[in-house]
This record gives sequence, C-alpha cells and structure tokens, in this order.
Amino acid sequence: MALRLLGRAYLDVFRKFIYLTVDVLPLFSKPTLVRSLCCYVADRYKNKIDLVAGLEARGFSIFDTQKRNFKGFLFGPIIALELGIPFVPVRKQGKLPGPVISASYQKEYGKDVFEVQQDVLSAGQRVLIVDDLLATGGSLHAAEQLVKQTGATVYANFVVIELGDLNGRKVLGSEVDAFLTY
Repeated sequence: MALRLLGRAYLDVFRKFIYLTVDVLPLFSKPTLVRSLCCYVADRYKNKIDLVAGLEARGFSIFDTQKRNFKGFLFGPIIALELGIPFVPVRKQGKLPGPVISASYQKEYGKDVFEVQQDVLSAGQRVLIVDDLLATGGSLHAAEQLVKQTGATVYANFVVIELGDLNGRKVLGSEVDAFLTY
C-alpha cells in the first residue's frame, strides 16, 4: 500500500524519553494520495457529521513567520472542504485569540493543554475529530473533552496512523477509525 510506504517511523529522544514517532509528511509529496485519503474519509462520514475538528499537528511547521509558530492542520481542512462543512482548529494553549475553552492532557513527557475558541462549536453538532497519529490517546481524549464541554457530540475520531501496541483507543470515549495501524 502506497501510504504505508510513504510513512516514516523514527525513534525520538525528548527530555530523556525514547518514543516512536511516525512522520506522515512524505505523504504530501503525493497530492493524489492525500486527496484520495481525504475523499475516502469524506465519503465515509458524509451526512453523518456537521463539523471537522483537527488537532494541531505536533512539530510539523507549515510556516514560521515572526515566531508565530503556526502549525499545520494537515488533513482536517481538506476533509471539511470536501464535505462543504466547517473546520475548527484545536490548538495548543495560548495560540488562539479571544475567549477559549481548555482541556489538559498527559503526554509521554509531561502535561499539555488544548484549546478551541468558545463560539465555534454548538450544542447538538456532530463532530469528527481528525489527527495524524494515535499513540497513547491523550491528545485525542483532550479534544473529545473540549467538544463535550460545548454540548456538541463526538461522532468519531479519525487518524491516519495508529500505533496499536500503545492502546490509545482504550482511553477514548468515541469510535476510532484508523486508516493504517502499526
């Protein structure tokens, strides 16, 4: 499968922790594959969701002008555009303007906080949360908590790659749809 061949796995060392990270960026060298993947997801969730929420892709800097450190939301916006529905970014703490809702989560090496703007999700909306990678499930769980705080419903979580041995789906409250599992 072309997607599996394009993903790269690395052992990473961060703050004395060693963990496996998977780089999905090589996929973007093949626009037809990205489009096919996003169309697959859009077809799967057509007429079932009202909104796509995408997690800030850790470490994948699309551009970094004047230290704004804007990270890429790689798949979510494409899926939302394909469906003709809104996209909502789920960002790290302090990066969104205006009033926000927050949820903290545990990472391999400490705690972090995700935020969404207060007025972007409404009660009753069905939300697909999209991320590039499911490892321990901490970040997706925090995103689920943010959605629930607004009264919206997490319809499902979609990830491009799941590291199955880490059992991340066990901490999640909603269905997980993984395109590839390692």
